[in-house]
Amino acid sequence: MCRHLAYLGPPVPLSALLFEPPHSLCHQSWAPRDMRGGGTINADGFGVGWHTEDGPVRYRRATPLWSDTTLPGLAATIRSGAVLAAVRSATVGMPVTEGAAAPFAEGRWLFSHNGKVAGWPGSVAKLASTLPPVDLLTLDAPTDAALLWALVRDRLRRGTGPGEAIAGTVAEVAAAAPGSRLNLLLTDGSSVVASTYGHALSLRRGPGSVLVSSEPLDDDPSWQAVADRTLVVATAGAVHQIPLGEA
Repeated sequence: MCRHLAYLGPPVPLSALLFEPPHSLCHQSWAPRDMRGGGTINADGFGVGWHTEDGPVRYRRATPLWSDTTLPGLAATIRSGAVLAAVRSATVGMPVTEGAAAPFAEGRWLFSHNGKVAGWPGSVAKLASTLPPVDLLTLDAPTDAALLWALVRDRLRRGTGPGEAIAGTVAEVAAAAPGSRLNLLLTDGSSVVASTYGHALSLRRGPGSVLVSSEPLDDDPSWQAVADRTLVVATAGAVHQIPLGEA
């Protein structure tokens, strides 16, 4: 399935996450180490979002990350202290379009999903019906990831905290669609919330920074594997890991 990452800390070039490490996100797009539940490469689009003083900016394409000849030069010159990026392996039957590529966004929020909703779309039709009709009519794409974002976003709009929004969505979708893989990733530029539910996630802390990624970007021994069914709530200075059943 997909690969994604989020970084908070001192500003770094986007290339330090996307291209430079030996197992960068670009490398993971064609040579992932831990694809679960099908798929071999992540060639069905990509996206990167980074926060600026004026809010987040996104660059998304429906093509493989390794085929984009424009982004490496841009990524070497753009610096940010808050980044979310993803490469996509589309579930069979779902469209390969720019709008289907993470990160999804609204306001200061950026969101990504690594996994699959089992029994799509029937399994979550009842959950979808709880959303405002305009949200369903304006989904970025007719995909499980876009619906998950709509469910999370609906909670955020109603004032639910980001950790509770992710944990509540995972619990609700897991109950409606058993067997789903629900690694979600959300950031507002000052905090990161990530869930592990059926897919791998690792984190690395540095001086005033945190990086979470589907797979470690290098062989640095400070990478820590996050246990399955865990909610990670992090800022640049602190990381908390909570069993999802207790979140």
